[in-house]
Amino acid sequence: MIEKKVKISVGDNLRTVSAVLMIPSKARWLMILAHGAAAGMEHPFMAGLARQMAEGKIATLRYQFPYMEEGKKSVDPRPVLIETVRSAVAAAREQAKGLPLLAGGKSLGGRMTSTAASQGVLPGVKGLVFFGFPLHAPGNPGSERAEHLFKVTLPMLFLQGTRDALADLSLMEPLCKKLQKQGRVTLRIIDGADHGFHVPKKSGRTEEEVLKEIGESVSEWAESLELRKE
Repeated sequence: MIEKKVKISVGDNLRTVSAVLMIPSKARWLMILAHGAAAGMEHPFMAGLARQMAEGKIATLRYQFPYMEEGKKSVDPRPVLIETVRSAVAAAREQAKGLPLLAGGKSLGGRMTSTAASQGVLPGVKGLVFFGFPLHAPGNPGSERAEHLFKVTLPMLFLQGTRDALADLSLMEPLCKKLQKQGRVTLRIIDGADHGFHVPKKSGRTEEEVLKEIGESVSEWAESLELRKE
């Protein structure tokens, strides 16, 4: 396993953000992984996810958005977030050594990645992965946040918990069916998980087991992309 810290220049190079590159032996993909709104790339879920991806021969480049890098509570304006996604993709291409790229992230990070993809090509990226897509605010169901997804031409994988307060499955499931009409879209439902992929003790499952399920789902999906490509 190769693990190293990376610095990414954002936009006009006046700002830089930190990233961690993890490359397992015999890696087959490199995933560009953005964090959620309230926790950065070193959050236990993000670090655990990177380790689980490595188990499935998927390298990761997980990175910070500028506001998180600078210790601020207020999320950056959308153009800054999108520019950071693009900069992370460019950095990943330099580090990938020929590996095909996946991109996505947790909650906000996934949504900003798909927004960037809806506005233009993300060079080298073959598919998008969303770890808890934030379809709506808690207690306010709606699908407006998903409108840009109909402009995305890449294959997409959504991993959603049954207890996710930011993605009512009665809205998420028909949305994915509509998206499926114009491209390859897969929805994997994680039983008992909330938006942070925590599960109640009564479920009989540990969070490590949930991470393993997530990792295996991503690996299987990535393999399906390879088979279609071949």
